[in-house]
Parts: sequence; C-alpha cells; structure tokens
Amino acid sequence: MRKEIKAQARKSLKKHYLLFVAVCLIALFLSSESSNFDSVLHLQIPETAADGSAPRRGVLGPLINGITSGTFERRLAAAINSFVGSQTVGEWCMVLAGLAVVFVFWFFVQNLFCVVSARIFLESRTYEKVPFQRFLFLLRVKRWCKAARVLFVEWILRFLWTFTIVGGIIKHYSYFLVPYIVAENPDVTAKEAITLSRRMMNGHKWECFVLDLSFIGWYILGMATFGLSDVLFVTPYRNAVFCEYYVRLRELALDERVENIAILHDRYLYEQPEDKTLRLAYADVFAAMEQPEETFAERKGIARFFAEYLGILLKYSPKEREYERGQAKQLQIMALKAAVEKKVYPGRLFPIAEEEKRKWIEIIYYLRHYSVCSLILLFFIFSFVGWGWEVSLHLITDGTFVNRGVLHGPWLPIYGSGGILILTLLHRARKRPALEFMLIVLLCGVVEYSTSWLLETLHDGKKWWDYSGYFLNLNGRICAEGLFVFGIGGMAFVYVAAPVLDNWIRKIPKNVLIPICAALVILFAGDTAWSARFPNTGKGITDYDQRNHMAWQAERNIPS
Repeated sequence: MRKEIKAQARKSLKKHYLLFVAVCLIALFLSSESSNFDSVLHLQIPETAADGSAPRRGVLGPLINGITSGTFERRLAAAINSFVGSQTVGEWCMVLAGLAVVFVFWFFVQNLFCVVSARIFLESRTYEKVPFQRFLFLLRVKRWCKAARVLFVEWILRFLWTFTIVGGIIKHYSYFLVPYIVAENPDVTAKEAITLSRRMMNGHKWECFVLDLSFIGWYILGMATFGLSDVLFVTPYRNAVFCEYYVRLRELALDERVENIAILHDRYLYEQPEDKTLRLAYADVFAAMEQPEETFAERKGIARFFAEYLGILLKYSPKEREYERGQAKQLQIMALKAAVEKKVYPGRLFPIAEEEKRKWIEIIYYLRHYSVCSLILLFFIFSFVGWGWEVSLHLITDGTFVNRGVLHGPWLPIYGSGGILILTLLHRARKRPALEFMLIVLLCGVVEYSTSWLLETLHDGKKWWDYSGYFLNLNGRICAEGLFVFGIGGMAFVYVAAPVLDNWIRKIPKNVLIPICAALVILFAGDTAWSARFPNTGKGITDYDQRNHMAWQAERNIPS
C-alpha cells in the first residue's frame, strides 16, 4: 500500500508542484508545521556551523541550521522569562499585552494553517486547479474561529502528553488526522475530531510511524543540502503522501463503519459532481454564461489614467459604484465558471450552506479602486499594525517597551508605504496572484533596501534594522525571510485586508473622513520633520552593532 500511496502522491505533486511548494513555504514561515528535523527522530545539526560562525538567524534559518525557529512555544518561553525578570506591574502588563498579540496570531493563523494546507492538498487530488481563494475557505463558510478552537484543544492535549515518557509520540500519531478531518468538515467539535482521529488511527499508528520513517533518507539529503531539498521537494512530497494516506484510512473507516465516520461527508472532495447536479446548483451561472457580457462606460482623461493604471479614484460617484458592482459580478461569474467546468472544487456543493459564502465574495472584491482618503487611512492603519507587531515581539523577548522605528509616533511608515505602493503600482497585476506575489517581493525588496540605505546615509551609519546572519541577506538590509514575509503579508493586504477595511472607510461620512485624514497627515508630517533632526534611537532600536558583537562573544564564550 505504501508504494501505491507514494505513486499517487507523486502524480499530485507533478500536477500541482508550484502550488504545493508555495503552501509549504507559507507553513515554514508560519511554523505551523514542524520541520523534518523537529520530528519524532529529532534530527539536528550542530548549533555552530563548521566554520565557527553563529547559527543563522530568522524563520528561514532552518534552511541552514536544520531546526525550526520562531515557534509559539519558544515565544511563550521567552515571555515567561521576561515576565519573571520584570520588576513592576507596568512591565508585567506590557509583557502580557505583547504575548496576547502573538497568541492571537498563533491561535488564528499559525496553529490553524495545517487545516488550510490539508484542504489545498485534498482538493488538488481531484481537481485541475485550486484557486487562491481556497486559502480562505474557512472564512468563506464562517468556521475559522470554530476550527481554531479545535486545533487549540488538540494542541493542549499534545502538549500535556509530552510530559509522559512515550505518550507524546503515541498521541502524535493518534491525533495525526485531526487537521484533515477539520479540513473536510470544519463544523466538527474538538471532541468529535480528536475521537474520530483516534478511532481511524487505531491499529495504524505503527504503520504511520513506518511511513514517516521511510523519509529518513530524504531528511538526510535535506541536511546535506542545508534544507533546500526539503523546501523544493521533500516537504511538498511528504505532505502529498500523508494526504493520500488520510484518504486511504478514510476509505477503510467507511468500509468498517467506524463510529461517527458519517461526519466526513464531503463527497465532492473525492469525486467530481455529475452534470445534472452542477446544473441545479449553478443554474444562475449557466444562465449568465449564455448572456452577452455587460459593458460599462469608459472613463476619460486623467481620471481614466489614475483608475486604470494606479487603481486610484479621484471621485467615488454612484456611476463608479455601479461600475464596480458590475465588475465584481463578472469576476464572480468567472470564478464560478471554473466550478461549472469541473476544473475546481464546486463550493456550492460544500455541505455547509452556500448562502454564507456569497456575501463574503462581494465584501472582498479585490479588483476595486481606492479613493485618496481611503489610501491615506490604509497607510496609517498598516503603519500602526506594523509598529504594534514589532513592539509586541520586543515586549515578549526583552520584557521592555521599545518604540520601534525612526519616527517618534506609533507608526512604521515602511509598512504603510509598502502597502500603498502595492495597491497602486501593482494594480494591474491583481488578476494574476502568482505574478502579484513575485512583484510584491521585488517591490518590497527595493523599498526596504533603499530605505535602509537612505537612513544610514542621513544618520551617520545608524541602523534601524539589520539582517546580518539571516539566510540570504544582502548587506544586512534585506533578506529572504523578510521579503517572503512581505510577500505573504502583501497578498493578504491586497486580497483581503484592504478591501474589507475599504468597506468600513466608505461608510464614514465625508465631513468626518476628510478632517481625520488631514489631522493624521499633519501629525505625521510634524513627526517626520522632527525625526529628521532628532531621530528615534537607543537601546533596542539602533544598537545593532553592539548586540551583534555581544552575540559574537557569547558564541565563542568570550567574556564581555
């Protein structure tokens, strides 16, 4: 059976190679799936490289070190250490606040991505394409929070079992199918998912362990290639193999009528629907395909240039609103047409009611144009979110509040500028997500490198960030990890966050919106002028040379 499973997995990998690699890269960044080297075998390479240099830093450090960094468990340990070392109630509150931010991200994104990954791999078995929107399938059926609770309960149980001698290993395989079960039916409870996984794995845990062990040669190759083979082949292949393994165990459970197996009833995840079924579910799509395509009035002059090339609206009129709704409808029809042609999973045949998903499709129409006021507010929102994220991470690791960035206000303009440039300069690439991602990475690399160079030039070599020691860094100004983070964040911003935020901004009356934008711009301009002469510097902000020297001494046991 193992040979058959691997043969089928290789077929899926060949058909969806780029998609599988992209999914695994996201998982690597989020650390939602353990590295091969942090598996039950705990294969690791020494913490110091052969040349005596320090281990590579950053989330992509596993490509060199062979271990996973940035996990929630490590963040939690760092937070506890900072909490114990704090002296005042204020410091405790700041550490806890920072931990809360990281916990929310871990709870709703990191720990849950394994479910999204499982769903992508399952759909790819049966269908020719898996559209980008499938990454949001839990949001589209409004089960994101419920699925997050299930994975959280499963994580707690796994964590508690690690305190026993062999319980952690056994339960690792007992709960192995939970992400797949939730991916197929996100309406299950934690008890149902965990219990069903235990029943389906009953008598198969050793078999699963042996299947896992069969990759040991690939793990060794990964160590020899500094993890590059893992990213480009082994991890996508391994995930495809275990996806096939879940399908086989599901078939056995159905044949043996395992108790409560009926909760796995997503029929069209494993077989394509009949034409009659599709015509009933997508009657409006068939009708729309038979109608001539709607045309809309062309824009003229400078308004046309800004709208078509930069995605900027100089005036949001009722006519523009009608145009946008028409475009959103056409985009939706094109997406549903692929389901009608059996190229993608038919979302309307998902066991959870389709009505809940259509509203979300309309809300996140991402080919929209943005008004000037909307772009201003999005700039400040994204700048504040970036500032809050970096401040929170510093709170956890050091237990102290540090106002990150060259400015004195609660904003990091490099985040806001990157977001706005992505929305405007890359407006015409939004219809092609793969191209959009590559261009986001390129654009953010240029922005980050040039900003770093400019700040160092204007402020006597002071550094507000330094990627020295990170995998694939360029003069410490940019690195592979940072660009990948911006790529993922930029995609989320373009296709989800910006459209949703824009909907809220459009509800603000103009007589309120314009003064808010004007006030923020004035405050930001004042902060920029002041910081140009008196930049925000100090410990945890610009002391990278000192910190790198101390790290170098610590690696070599040299007293300071």
